[in-house]
Amino acid sequence: MTVLAVVVFVAAYVLIVTERVHRVAAALGGAGIMLAAGVVGAEDAFFSQETGVDWNVIFLLLGMMIIVGVLRETGVFEYLAISAAKRAKGQPFRVMVTFVVLTAVASALLDNVTTVLLVAPVTLLVCLRLGVPPVPFLIAEVLASNIGGAATLIGDPPNIIIASRADLSFNDFLFNMGPIVLLLLIVYLGLCRILFRKAFCYDEARVAQVMSLNEKDAIEDRVLLGKAAAVLVLVTIGFVLHSALDTEVSVVALLGAGLLVAIAGLSPKEYLGEVEWPTLVFFAGLFIMVGGLIKVGVIGSLAELITEATGGNVLLAAMLLLVVSGVLSGIVDNIPYVATMAPLVADLAEDAGNPGNVLWWALALGADLGGNATIVGASANVVVLGIAERNGYHISFLEFFKYGGVVALLTIALCVPYLWLRYFVFA
Repeated sequence: MTVLAVVVFVAAYVLIVTERVHRVAAALGGAGIMLAAGVVGAEDAFFSQETGVDWNVIFLLLGMMIIVGVLRETGVFEYLAISAAKRAKGQPFRVMVTFVVLTAVASALLDNVTTVLLVAPVTLLVCLRLGVPPVPFLIAEVLASNIGGAATLIGDPPNIIIASRADLSFNDFLFNMGPIVLLLLIVYLGLCRILFRKAFCYDEARVAQVMSLNEKDAIEDRVLLGKAAAVLVLVTIGFVLHSALDTEVSVVALLGAGLLVAIAGLSPKEYLGEVEWPTLVFFAGLFIMVGGLIKVGVIGSLAELITEATGGNVLLAAMLLLVVSGVLSGIVDNIPYVATMAPLVADLAEDAGNPGNVLWWALALGADLGGNATIVGASANVVVLGIAERNGYHISFLEFFKYGGVVALLTIALCVPYLWLRYFVFA
């Protein structure tokens, strides 16, 4: 079973990378083979927290997609697009900086998946207005979302898993992860100027046209906008307080979506039209395949090798965790990876020591930042890929890796001296 699980996963991954078949077909095909062959059963795939579909992620996405669908009906995305373009004087690099900073900050306060769901439609409209290619802007934003989301407990799903296992608070994450994330964001803004330089050519006539627009004219339904804004504020508060309320963020999102649908007065066709069903199905297939690797012990064996290789040296353990987590989180989704690693890191911390919880911060930074490397590394990546595809823009695995791989490598490299200096030299 172990060999079969590895072969199926590798084959599906190769198909996703080479795009010989659509990623949804590859993920569903791989999941189907694992189910048919008995690598995982129905209980493992649909009901197990360790090996099954992460329904919290699926329903968080569904709830927020419905809210975004209602918001689209108000014209607020067009309003924000015109406003952002005018504030940036129509210059593409300024537009990118604006959206990168906005995305990073919002990802820390909400979560990176919710943020890209809200920001991506605005980005597409801005790029359409200015006549610039949207793909570089979308990639830049999703990379920023994974960097910014690393700063807080709720910013990136792996952080929630780590916080629960290690009994860490919102302030613990902000105090320990915030400084390095701020530094990484500053470095990343400079990197954007180099990586995406070809996207900064623009048409002056189109810029002049955008500057002459009145963004207030874009709002089509002010009453509905007021209702949607109120619900979004409540959802945001729910996200921030979900730990204190002992409620999953997926429940908060679904309650918000249900409330908004009840008071919006729209038909299901209008608000369900924005739901990225292929993205949700892709996640389900990917979770089942990774669950198969977990069940047969592949992921666990890799994790044990990491912990055994340290020989009780905490500094070596932290650095190894950081680097290996970065690599593996680019290959499998960082959520199941962290779920598998968390108990092993807890044991390692108990046996070898864990000054300042450095092992947990190494795991979080490696998983969050390593997720930037590939389109399957983080949930936000897959969501943006689906939004782009829905709007007629294709982002290939290799195109994403060309940018994400560089950003993941550089940001993780910068975390090495941070962890060493803060928790070992100046502890």
